[in-house]
Amino acid sequence: MADQALGTPPAARAPGGGGREVMHLPPSAPPRNHGRTLAAWTTTAVVVAGAVLAAVGVVASLPVLAWVGAGVVVLGLVIGATMAAMGYGQPGARDAARRGPGTTPAASDR
Repeated sequence: MADQALGTPPAARAPGGGGREVMHLPPSAPPRNHGRTLAAWTTTAVVVAGAVLAAVGVVASLPVLAWVGAGVVVLGLVIGATMAAMGYGQPGARDAARRGPGTTPAASDR
């Protein structure tokens, strides 16, 4: 009740009192693939492998291995960005504009 205007009549504030409820919905539904794309999986796998290498290097006091692991993490991020740019990532607004209005989503959007 605290978020309602002071000038609202009590009949409109009471449940079933004839007032209209305002619905606030998101602008559109996000793609339904939840990020399960080839680019996302590849990026995750390479970054995790690099993090494991870096962790082993730190624990074993091998700075070279730690730096190699950090390099693999950076390489994984570059690979992921490149794959997303090549079209293996999640579809965005650019892809929707290319398909045009009123068209059905591509199979990769589902």
